[in-house]
Amino acid sequence: MRGKLTGIGVGPGDPKLLTIKALEAVRDSDVVAVPGEEPKDSVAYQIVEQIYPELAGKVLLPVSMPMTKDPVKLEENHERGANAVRAFLDEGKQVVFLTLGDPSVYSTYLYIHKKVQAAGYETEIISGITSFCAAAARLNIGLVEKAQQLHVIPASYQIEEALKLPGTKVLMKAGKKIEQVKKVLQQQDAQVVMIENCGMPGEKVYYGADAIPEDAGYYSLIIVKEKS
Repeated sequence: MRGKLTGIGVGPGDPKLLTIKALEAVRDSDVVAVPGEEPKDSVAYQIVEQIYPELAGKVLLPVSMPMTKDPVKLEENHERGANAVRAFLDEGKQVVFLTLGDPSVYSTYLYIHKKVQAAGYETEIISGITSFCAAAARLNIGLVEKAQQLHVIPASYQIEEALKLPGTKVLMKAGKKIEQVKKVLQQQDAQVVMIENCGMPGEKVYYGADAIPEDAGYYSLIIVKEKS
C-alpha cells in the first residue's frame, strides 16, 4: 500500500504558532521532506525542531529549490523532487513536506504536490498561519474591515498597477527587488509598514517607505494601507 504526501505549513517563524494538527502529522510521519540542500539548515526545519526535538531522528529528505525563474531549471528540480518523494511513497512511507507559512500561498511545495497528485498518489495539505496574518497580529493592527479588499502581491514582479487596487496590499517576496519596491512605495500616498523576520530572531519593524532598508532580508513583508 502506497504512502501519502502531506504538505505542512509550519507558520511564519514563531514555533508556538505551529498548529497541533501539523505537529501530529510530523510525529506520525516516516519521512520529513525539507526544502534545500541540507535539511537542518532550513528555517522550516528549525521552527519545528524547537517544538519537536525528535525531528532530528526522522528520515530527512532534502529537496532542492533553487532561487531562479528559469522555467527549465525549475521544472528539472521539481521533477527530481517529486521523484524522490514518490520513491518513499512507493515503499508505503508516510511523507510530510515542511514549508514556511501556509502551503497554499506562494509555496514552492505546491509544485511537488501537484506532480505527486497528478501521478495518482494520495495527498493532503495542512494549513499554517500565513506571514501576513502573523505580521498584522504582531503589529497589533487589522488588515481589512467592512468592504475593504485585501490583495496579496508577489513583489518581485511589476507592482505599479497592483498598488492602484483599492484596499490593503500585502507585498511578499520582494527579494533582490526591494530597492525598486521602496522607490515605488515612496511615490504612494499610503501608510506603509514593513516587518522583517516576523516571529524569528532579528525581527525588525520599519514604519514608512523611507525607513525600508535597501538590504532587507528575504523574510520581509510589507503592508500598504490606504490612509483613513
